[in-house]
Amino acid sequence: MMRRLLQPVWVLLAVIFLIEAWLWDHLEPIVAWFVALIPLRAFKQWLAERIDTLSPAMTLIVFIVPVIPLFPLKLVALWLLAHEYWMTAILTFILAKFLGVGVAAFVFDVTRPKLLEMEWFEKLYEFVMALRAKATALVDPIKLRIKQALRGAGDGWSARMLRLIQRFRKSVHEAR
Repeated sequence: MMRRLLQPVWVLLAVIFLIEAWLWDHLEPIVAWFVALIPLRAFKQWLAERIDTLSPAMTLIVFIVPVIPLFPLKLVALWLLAHEYWMTAILTFILAKFLGVGVAAFVFDVTRPKLLEMEWFEKLYEFVMALRAKATALVDPIKLRIKQALRGAGDGWSARMLRLIQRFRKSVHEAR
């Protein structure tokens, strides 16, 4: 009974986790494109060379520090939200989120080999990857049902309702 009650919570957490993973996967190429536009490629090479000389623990600091300056931007978004500047607050928060994930993906790409030398970090990384796989397995059937419902496929209530709406729209358009 309790498991059934918690199912929507687990699905919500899985969706949030997958959104974060999707942002990570899709922002890294954008950051790479941005790196190609400005001399960040040279910076990335320089950073990789410096990281090779660091211990894994120091590399962890290099991974964490670049995201810290973005925290005040999220506080600004909260302040804007509190003062009812809704759109500016949402855009500021989205900008902070994209910058944070993009910078983290960029730096993680450079620091990953060193970070994975730490046994606890490697276990954490494997745990997160396994969690990502479980979240995907949990959400994929729901995504499939939504896609089927949107296409009007199947014989469930939502599919029948969608087909009815589509027929109604078509009849309205044909009447014009």
